[in-house]
Parts: sequence; C-alpha cells; structure tokens
Amino acid sequence: MAWYDEAIFYHIYPLGMLDAPRENPYGEPVHRLPALNPWIGHLQRLGVNALYIGPLFESVGHGYETTDYRKLDSRLGDNTDLKAFVTRCHEAGIRVILDGVFNHTGRDFFAFKDVQQNRENSPYKDWYCNVNFGGNTEYNDGFSYENWGGYNLLVKLNQRNPAVRDYICDVIRFWVSEFDIDGIRLDAADVLDFDFMKALRRVANEVKPEFWLMGEVIHGDYTRWVNEGTLHSVTNYHLHKALYSGHNDHNYFEIAHTVKRLYGMGGNRPDGLKLYNFVDNHDVERIYTKLSNKAHFVPVHILLYTLPGVPSIYYGSEFGIEGRKEKFSDASLRPALRYEDYENAVTENPLTRLIAALGKVRQQARALSYGDYRELALTNRQYAFARSTGEETVLVAVNNDDNAATLTLPAGGAPAYVGALSGIQVTAQDAKITITIPGCSGEIWLPLREGEEKPVGELQNPKNPQDGQLSPRACGSDPAKIMDTGVQVQTAAVAPSVAPAQASLDEAFEQGRIAGLQEAILAIMSKNGPITEQMRRDVTANVYHDSLINWIKSFR
Repeated sequence: MAWYDEAIFYHIYPLGMLDAPRENPYGEPVHRLPALNPWIGHLQRLGVNALYIGPLFESVGHGYETTDYRKLDSRLGDNTDLKAFVTRCHEAGIRVILDGVFNHTGRDFFAFKDVQQNRENSPYKDWYCNVNFGGNTEYNDGFSYENWGGYNLLVKLNQRNPAVRDYICDVIRFWVSEFDIDGIRLDAADVLDFDFMKALRRVANEVKPEFWLMGEVIHGDYTRWVNEGTLHSVTNYHLHKALYSGHNDHNYFEIAHTVKRLYGMGGNRPDGLKLYNFVDNHDVERIYTKLSNKAHFVPVHILLYTLPGVPSIYYGSEFGIEGRKEKFSDASLRPALRYEDYENAVTENPLTRLIAALGKVRQQARALSYGDYRELALTNRQYAFARSTGEETVLVAVNNDDNAATLTLPAGGAPAYVGALSGIQVTAQDAKITITIPGCSGEIWLPLREGEEKPVGELQNPKNPQDGQLSPRACGSDPAKIMDTGVQVQTAAVAPSVAPAQASLDEAFEQGRIAGLQEAILAIMSKNGPITEQMRRDVTANVYHDSLINWIKSFR
C-alpha cells in the first residue's frame, strides 16, 4: 500500500487560476502563488489528499514551452514561494505532484539558444530531434527541427541522447531536493521514449519512497506504460469519454464495458491498474458543459469516486462552472478564480457539497481504494456494482433515467447497509437489499455490522432532515436542486416463494443487456433522422452482445 492507492486528487492549472499574463515578460517575479494558500483549506474540506499542479516552471506562454526547468515561472513568483507552498500542503496532509514537460522545450531554453548561436558547432545540436541546418522555419532560424504537435514553438527533445536523459534526471532530483515534491505527471507520455521513461522510473525509485510517476496517455493498451519498469499510472481517457457520453446517450453499457475492459487489463485484480480517473481537465471541456442533462452531475461523480482507479477533480468543476473548448484557445478551460468567491461553497453550493461528501465516503470506505470490482446489475439507465475486500463490501447504484428505478442487489454478507449520502438504513432480507433510486441519482451503500449505528446524513451534516438527499427533482435543469432529496429504500426483499431460479435470473439479465444495447442503437440512429420499420427490424434481429457493442462503437 502506498499513499497514491488512497489518493483523491485536485488538479490546478496555476497560470490560469491565478490570472497570470498570457505572455511572460521575463521581468521581476510577481508573487501570485501564495494566493493559493487559502485554497489548501478548501481541498481539506473536499477530502482531497493529493494535488496535481502545473505547469509551474519558467516558460514563454501557456507553460508547456519550458524556458528553465529549475526556476518557478516569474509570473507566479520565485522558488521560495513554491517551496513554501509545498510545505503548507504537506502540513495539511496533501501530497504534491508537478507537471514534467520533458518531451519538448521552448525556443528560449538554453540548449536551443546555443544551437541558434553556434549552429553546427553547438554541443547541444543533438539535444533535439532532426535538426537540419539546410532547412528553415517561420522564425528564420536558418535551420529546421522536429517540433511537437505541429508547433515550432515547441522543440522536440531527443530523449535517446544520454546527455538529455541525464539532464532531465537531474531536474527531477533537483525538484525533490529543492521542493520536496511527491511525484510527477509526465506530459505527452504516450510519445515519450520507453527507455527514457525507464530511466525516469529508476530515478523515481531513488529519490523518495513512493515517488509517483503518472503519464498523460490518451488511448491504447495502458499496460504498455503502467508496469514495474516505467510508470505507476496514466490518465484514464477511456473512462473519461465513457462517463459523459454514457450519460448523454443514456447508455450505461458503454461505461460498464469500458470498466470491465480496463479492469481486465490489470488482470482483474484490485492491485492491478490504478488509473488516474477524471471527468475534465485543462485540455477538455468542463463536465458541466458536456452534460446534456446537468442533473447527471450527480451520478457521474458518484461513479468517478467509486469505480476502480484514483479520482481527480479539476479546479472549479466542483462549483459547476462551465468551460467550452475554443478553436484557437483553451483559455475558457483555464479561468481565473478568486478564493473569496467560493470560500463558503462547501456549505452553500449543492454540487460542492456533493463532492465533499464523496471525498469523505472515499476516505471512510477502504473497499473503494483496495476492493475488487463486480458488476451486479446493468441496463441502459441503471448500473450497480460492488467493491469488496476481505473485510467489507460496498455497493454502488446509479440511475441516469428521469424516473425512479428499483433494484434488488446481493447484500455482500452484511445484515444491513447505510446510504453514505442520505444516511438512510436498509436491512438485508434473504441476503439481498431492495432499493429505489430516484431519477438522475445514485447512492453508495456502506455495510453496517450488528450493533453498529451511523447517524443519518453524517457525511453531509445537513441543516435539516431533507438537506443533502437525492430525489427525482434532481432531473430538472436547475443545478440548485440536484442535492435537494435522497435515495429511497424499500427494506422488504422479494419473497423467497416468488424468487426466480438463478438460471432464470441469468437469462433475464442477459435479455435486459441485449434490449438495452438495442435501445441505445435506435436512440443514436434517431439523431440522424426518422427510424424506419426496416431499420428497427435490423436492430431487434441482432441479439448478439459483442456485435451490438461494435455497432455502437461504429457511430463514434
């Protein structure tokens, strides 16, 4: 067990959050970073115990065109500011990881400036990829080079050059000795050289116990990057996509299929892949913008905090702020926020209150960090699963439909359960609990042992008996109503005399899965025009699970 196994992350893009100028004047340091100090208390109230912050080091503009890896960006302050900030985070029990932009540098980086000045005679000419002194660029350098993402502002480092590798390894050692950081998020890890990453892992093992390496990877087999020789974790873009589109399309099959595939990558073991889960970040649109039904904010975040992996909240999304990706700018995704405008959000903003409650649940239920994953129920619009260790089983159920839904779930050996968000208790009968989940809602059921009591709403600390519960009203468009009422429970289980045999249950479950997939395909088709009878017959005639899954994928 390591600290990152139980981590709940908060992600800050500091140049945006602190309203730094878009371009760096390279003047005297402006001490903006200390303005983050009050936010540390906010992170604690959210139950956060880890912070991913970056980029932080001297750069030209957005932070990913590094000028100096050893100097805090002068728009944010100086190294003393960063050292003090990390110390404050540690005192609050919050680990800190920084952005490591090691795939490329900016044009103002010392090595590139030397190539500009000394050309073929520069000792750094092999620090970059494919430098051609017979070419040119729009900057009229008199030579060309390989860039990153089509931008000559970002000069691609030659990671196979031992001098480059040694330099970056020394940068990591410096960050640990100077700032006492706990890990690094590797920018553009999906294009980093694997031998280069292995060298970084050796340094990680050297500099600090449990020093964490997490890589930005979009798609592919994540086990290529996550293993004993390279990285501890990568960004889970597969689940990111499934979480918002699975709600927008009323298709929990997409989410469950994604989870099952990723869990399988880790060998179906709780100690397998521990991916970095998120619903938005500094490169993609805000979750509140992406959701067609804003009330789905609730089940989306319940899943974020309970599915296998390490959950992360992007700054400001806990308030429900919007952010749309623009053609030539990501500025709207990286806004300035003033602490004074949000200091009471945990008590006054229902969305923030939900995130804080989920943070407390995650801290309380070890099964959400260390438990295995087992799917219990699945339709287009309802989804339930268990997270189990040898000591406890936590049940999770979500509903993306506008109407309430009733589920009967195996009780996992506990005589009773309590809803972590509502505080409502339910007694198991015949080793099952029957619950009714209001529309656009969900609940996390924690086991209650005999003689154990937990007060209603203890995680929410409600102002009145109804505060903090989830209800069908959450399906409206008003975000202020999302946390107005709660999960309702029927404590009477299905009578044994009318309970179907297990084989019949399995058959009914499979039929429901097929029907749900068929419904999802027809719903997607309807967006492109009227559904003809022939189209409907073609869909309903297909009763093969894998074929239907592939059909759904073909629409993307």
